Amino acid sequence: MTRPTLRRKLLGWLAVYVALVTLAVFSAANYVHERAEHAVWRALLNTELDSVIGHMRSDPDYRWQDSDTLHLFREHDEKGIPETLAHLTPGLHDGALLAGRNAAAMVRDTDDFGRVMLVLDITDFAALEHFVTRWALLAGVALLLVTLLMAWVGMNRLVRPLSVLAQDIGHLRPERRGQQVQVDKRGSAELEVIAGALNDYLQRNEHFVERERMFISTASHELRTPIAVITGAAELALEQPQLPARARQQLQRIRGTASGVEQLIQLLLVLARDPARLAAMSELLALEQLVPEIIEDHRHLANGKELQLQLVQAEPCQILAPLGVVQAAIGNLLRNAIENSDRGVIRLGVSAQALVTIEDPGHGMSPEEVAQLYARLARGERDPSAGIGLDLIARLCGHLGWTLDIHSQPERGTRVVLDMRASQPARAPH
Repeated sequence: MTRPTLRRKLLGWLAVYVALVTLAVFSAANYVHERAEHAVWRALLNTELDSVIGHMRSDPDYRWQDSDTLHLFREHDEKGIPETLAHLTPGLHDGALLAGRNAAAMVRDTDDFGRVMLVLDITDFAALEHFVTRWALLAGVALLLVTLLMAWVGMNRLVRPLSVLAQDIGHLRPERRGQQVQVDKRGSAELEVIAGALNDYLQRNEHFVERERMFISTASHELRTPIAVITGAAELALEQPQLPARARQQLQRIRGTASGVEQLIQLLLVLARDPARLAAMSELLALEQLVPEIIEDHRHLANGKELQLQLVQAEPCQILAPLGVVQAAIGNLLRNAIENSDRGVIRLGVSAQALVTIEDPGHGMSPEEVAQLYARLARGERDPSAGIGLDLIARLCGHLGWTLDIHSQPERGTRVVLDMRASQPARAPH
């Protein structure tokens, strides 16, 4: 669901506010107008009717002459009171009808003349009143439209600096130094405060990144130096003549492990500096040959346990990926399987579709624990008790397009499938 913009919200509230204010003003004005109109008709007709009754009482021969707009009706006259007005009670009646025309009638009961009624034709005044009312409504609508138009222009001037600031923030790049955002000259003081806080954060973040960069450079040197010493010493020892076969085997294992650790260190440094460089380290690998080597490198971890490592499937499969990444990913999964199993057989398989499967008879996990594991990996959170393990594999999978599928049941073991199909080389069309 798309969130409404600040401009739309403000204009909507302003439109409602202006509409309500206009309606309230119009209603109040109409109420005052009606009350004033009634007061005018009452005063006018009462004054005129008092004058007429006074003349009739003082002069028996007095005869009233109707005008175009003013008519007098008496109950005891020959013409009497028209039927359309006969039902009116004493008092002022605004909106009466006389011969189809609007009229204001003042009705009064007298002892000597009976019911007397003075009627004023207000048709022309009602027409003028309706004309003024229509124009007042049009003026209210015009006021609403003009207010919204001015508000729209004002909102554009107010929101534009905010949009420019958002664009500048979107153009920030973590690899650039000395970045700052500037507020448009038409921006408000609040935007200056936001920009100042953001620039302060950018400066502190740049110092933090610089400390990490220095740490990574130092760690790169300090970690590689002892590995190089171990590798050189192992190679020198392997050159000695008449070296016992068992010692030679152990030295070769030391050299291979040191080489793997060196590749792992390189991987970690690449992930810390620029994960996009992983693709540049790729080489063509045969999984069906690499997985048995990984099994042999980890077989010693099962010593002291009633565990066997078996390669139950090894279909020919080639992938284009960094060697150290593949060794680290499969090796960590196999190490987890060994550490969480006490007895039985750990089965590994390699399919032609670049699917590496590891099944262990270990303790397993409940569905809730598996869900928590997936959630932790998705958030990038680390488990301090699990080393680099699955956390490293999750990051590698994210950068190389691999997926990790985990099926587990308590006390029935775990089945892990590492899908590396994204690294299979594209086949040439026939």
